Amino acid sequence: MPSWQAKAMCAFIRIIIKRRVQGEEAALVRHSRKKMEPRWMPAPMPKGVTVTQVAEAEVRGEWIRATGANGPARRTIYYLHGGGYVACSPTTHRMFTAALARATEAEVFALDYRLAPEHRHPAAVEDAVAGYRWLLAQGKRPEEITIGGDSAGGGLTIATLLALRDAGVELPCAAFCLSPWTDLAATGPSILANDRRDPMFYGNQIAVTGQIYAGQTPLTNPLVSPIYGDLRGLPPLRIDVSDTEVLLDDSTRLAERARNRGVDVDLHVWSGLPHVWPIFVGFGLPEAKEAITGIAGFIQRHQPAAQSHRSAA
Repeated sequence: MPSWQAKAMCAFIRIIIKRRVQGEEAALVRHSRKKMEPRWMPAPMPKGVTVTQVAEAEVRGEWIRATGANGPARRTIYYLHGGGYVACSPTTHRMFTAALARATEAEVFALDYRLAPEHRHPAAVEDAVAGYRWLLAQGKRPEEITIGGDSAGGGLTIATLLALRDAGVELPCAAFCLSPWTDLAATGPSILANDRRDPMFYGNQIAVTGQIYAGQTPLTNPLVSPIYGDLRGLPPLRIDVSDTEVLLDDSTRLAERARNRGVDVDLHVWSGLPHVWPIFVGFGLPEAKEAITGIAGFIQRHQPAAQSHRSAA
């Protein structure tokens, strides 16, 4: 049963964001950037953390670190924001990454990857792979890194893991996805079944937005829609999704196909919550705090080396 705060947030999102956008590609992009980067999304400096910008030749983003931590962080979270590959940034997700940094005692690097339609596939995957390689070059060890993302960033998380695996790069120790967008071809039954229930999206616009990102690349290409990829060899995976989302089956099918390839999957299907609700932690959603606590526990379980280092410190 969702909390009253969640019900209120769903109603607010339905009024502000959910629209059937008509017209050209440009109209959908304008709508996405206006509605998914609104003034009411908190972007100020969160309390209890420091934010350090990174702007290098191939990598842009920001470090989020909890202040007053007991010694240097032994965990790194590599975070890929959502926004349909056309909108948002580390700034729009800063309240969430700050809460995650505090809950995990980790330092979070949120990547500012290139967006479509100015930069279509494979730009986002190239940037995400470059960001991970950059973290390794900074001295971060794979066993101390967890990769994660929400919505498009959740799909990008899996695509990045596939690209790294196929390139022979050692993978992070774990991964998590919040309402991941893994099938840009929009073939899951929930696309239609949850069309009216989803407070944020109409199902028939999912494939349209996917085409904006994919460009000339087929929507079933595994680095565009990782649900069509061979998922063997991926690290332990946590997935959180709501049962009212049009993207529900992007999560449940991802979990099933990953398990069939021997991946350890921890799937959590919540009830009656908006798409990627944990990012609304700054609005006091109890379910957002609960999900972050669960993610923190998942990360800690899969980083025993980091735990032992911290204990020694």
